Amino acid sequence: MHALSPWFRTPAALLCALPGLAQAPAQDGELAARLYRSGERAYASKAYKEALETWAQLLQSSPQSEFAPKVLLRLAQYHVDIERKPETAMPYLERLRRDHIKSPEAADGLLLRGILQARQARRPLELKDAMADFNRVLDLFPDAGACAEARLQLGRAWRDQGQWGRALQHFVEAFRLHHGSAVASRAMLEAATTMDLLGDLPGCLRMLQRLRAEHPQTPEAQEATWRTAVLVKHRLQKPPLRNEGPWPAGRAKWLKTPTLLALASDGALLIFQNELDRVFRLQGTELVPQGPPAPGTRVLCAGPEGTTWMLSKNTLVREEGGVAQPLGTLSAISGAAVDRWGTLWVSDAKMPALTLFTPDGSSRTVASPPAGAMAALPTGGLVISADADRKLLFLDRDGQPRIVVPYGQDLPAPFKAVTALATDGAGQIAALVDGGDFGEGVVIYGPDGAVLRQATFKALGISGRITSLAMDRSGGLILCDRRNDLLIRLN
Repeated sequence: MHALSPWFRTPAALLCALPGLAQAPAQDGELAARLYRSGERAYASKAYKEALETWAQLLQSSPQSEFAPKVLLRLAQYHVDIERKPETAMPYLERLRRDHIKSPEAADGLLLRGILQARQARRPLELKDAMADFNRVLDLFPDAGACAEARLQLGRAWRDQGQWGRALQHFVEAFRLHHGSAVASRAMLEAATTMDLLGDLPGCLRMLQRLRAEHPQTPEAQEATWRTAVLVKHRLQKPPLRNEGPWPAGRAKWLKTPTLLALASDGALLIFQNELDRVFRLQGTELVPQGPPAPGTRVLCAGPEGTTWMLSKNTLVREEGGVAQPLGTLSAISGAAVDRWGTLWVSDAKMPALTLFTPDGSSRTVASPPAGAMAALPTGGLVISADADRKLLFLDRDGQPRIVVPYGQDLPAPFKAVTALATDGAGQIAALVDGGDFGEGVVIYGPDGAVLRQATFKALGISGRITSLAMDRSGGLILCDRRNDLLIRLN
């Protein structure tokens, strides 16, 4: 037998050390598992500081263990759900994507990263990075549970960019491929909305009915119920507007010079009472003060996240802050609206432009005729009134006119001015109008600018001073009567 070459001889000391070396990874893995479970226990008992310290120790001692990606995801979710600081979650998600892309947790990490990036976007062009992460989920983890939400989010992103056909494709795939998931009902509601944008009202109504039949216990089914009622009433039946009298029924002379109305994101009615210099929230039949006093309020806005905005001649007051914020060179604010991105659009009667204030504090202007009343559209843009040109302008997300509607179009007689505008979640627009041969009254428009219903206050038997209006979730209009200190409902 030939002797082994010196190059193949193993030193005796190394042979003795091999069992210990083989046990080290196993010990590290067991330590990582114990640290992870200890952090889970602390987190479940809401001892968040202990949980975070324990998981940080795991990441330091075992950065490549199978528990590291689990911890990175949990830490990111903590900063989003508990701390409400999504920006501090991003480094954990980036590390998860960079160092553990092969782990099962990477799918949920990419999804969450994309959702956070989509929330940070303030215009459609800023959605590209978010869409890239959603596509990575589908490409790298085709069987992961995160794919359902990724398809839904991709559909929303394409719709925000005006690509309604591509959006519909993703929504359909989301509820068809993931029928048993919680995403299915949301995707069906989004699909119905997109069909309406594509001009397929019958398809939209069928989808809403299917949603109610297949997912009857979901919030989306409740949403589908009122949307169906509104669409049928305004788009198909189009009954003459009828004055139901003071609303809530039997309440007369119960307000203090109401001047402004707005509908909150949860469907509650917000009322600014001029004599009290404050906004109130109507809950059932009770008025609850909302936000701080705001003397001189001329415009009332309700944001998509439930925030209330009050604007006077040249200042802004937000509900949560209560501090009046000067609006720069704007000195004659005539209208304002908050779009679905959380951006505040403000018009100044003296300026041929709209000023946009984003949540991060930046601002920019877009060219526009001097505008008065404004209202946000569910597609992300706005509708504004240009009394000097006697036109309603339906603006896209970048402030460019998409539809132009002359004040007299499809009406028996033209009017001269728009006092207030309101929209509903199904895309209808209500205008409080005055002047000209038409006189004072209301006009309801469809998403395409076509007149759906209209009536003068003379025909409705209304003789008060109507200063604002809102659209409720059953297809009715709520009017604000300053002279008689009450609300009136049209149905």
